[in-house]
Amino acid sequence: MPENPCSDTSGAVTQTPYCATIAYLAPEIPALSATFVYEEMLGIERRGITVVPFSVHRPRHAAEGQEALAGRVRHLYARSKPLLALMGLAHLPFLRGTPRALGWLLGDMRECGLLQPDSWKLAFQFLAGARLADQLVEQRCTHLHIHFAHVPTQIGMYAAAMAGIPFTVMAHANDIFERGLLLPRKAARAAKLLTISEYNRAYLEGLGVAADKLAVMRCGVSFSIREPAPSFQRRLSYRIGTLGRLVEKKGVDDLIRAVGQLRDRSYRIELSIAGDGPLRQELEGLVGRLGLGERVRFEGNMPHARVREWMHGLDAFVLACKPDANGDMDGIPVVLMEAMSQRVPVISTHLSGIPELVIDGETGLLAAANTPADLAAQIDRLLDAPELQHRLTERAEAHVRAEFGSKVNLDRLVQHLVGGHDKLIGR
Repeated sequence: MPENPCSDTSGAVTQTPYCATIAYLAPEIPALSATFVYEEMLGIERRGITVVPFSVHRPRHAAEGQEALAGRVRHLYARSKPLLALMGLAHLPFLRGTPRALGWLLGDMRECGLLQPDSWKLAFQFLAGARLADQLVEQRCTHLHIHFAHVPTQIGMYAAAMAGIPFTVMAHANDIFERGLLLPRKAARAAKLLTISEYNRAYLEGLGVAADKLAVMRCGVSFSIREPAPSFQRRLSYRIGTLGRLVEKKGVDDLIRAVGQLRDRSYRIELSIAGDGPLRQELEGLVGRLGLGERVRFEGNMPHARVREWMHGLDAFVLACKPDANGDMDGIPVVLMEAMSQRVPVISTHLSGIPELVIDGETGLLAAANTPADLAAQIDRLLDAPELQHRLTERAEAHVRAEFGSKVNLDRLVQHLVGGHDKLIGR
């Protein structure tokens, strides 16, 4: 068993910053599409807190430059499901919190309906949780922090109960808007259900989550602020960009149509699309049909290390978010924070928590979601006004630093993870 980082060989408490070992659980670590998770973990470690990372799956697209972290991650679904279930069953008798976790599971299955597929998925996740709980005990973890309130929480809450430790959950967007199974129950069991926006907080309260269980914590941006600040002026050619997975809710089709509507302006617009996904072929077809082949470039997946340089070549960053056919939508995309930290003018849409970051007319411009004509009007308004670009970017950088910076949000998170760590030692 590993040595307790809070004790020396005599068992005395040492002068480490925090006597806590925090387990992290997320769908994929370190994933290219969720850089905020591993950057948060590394920030926590720089505070002197021991972190033990767990991932439900191996990343389909791993983040470049994070090989050391990838080598430490324990993958819960690395084995076949039958073998994982048998391993979980073998651990159950030796975990002190099994009766409590089993009571949760049975209540959850009744809530979902015993014959429903969700119930049997929960039963499997309970067994996966038993395997996780064994490792939490082995590593002497004092707290489990879970990113995303769907499958990771359905595994993690049972594991935390079996291991006898508290847990917190960070809820984002898809995990509550489209896959929000048992959210009031999960919140009641958690030490805290954190979420990224006031919009989400109100939404969760509307579902019956107790207000005292909720807190807003941003996914802080880690890019250093761009110095010196860029200069803005009217030109004959502009380059705008967007970045994200090529799926419906990112609204890339609306952005392409907006660019098509601006082709008769006195200036020329070029659009750079960074990212990949299932809609790429369809979007390339749309570019062809609109005759924009010379104005639109698909960059493909972009390593996080290249994003800052790419942003510095843009005159504006546009994220045309909208609800998809299933009701899924973005929360507050971190890429908007990154663009704002780099003093790139941003345009997005009136959706979810985005107006908490992109304050219309103050830190950026907002268009109506799913409305290419309005998006085109906002792009035209921005590019034709150097004074507006300067004012927006100055206020945007200050807003990101004060409310969405990594330091201020790590301070908030640490209080939730180890604020009561003295009570957790010796559990």
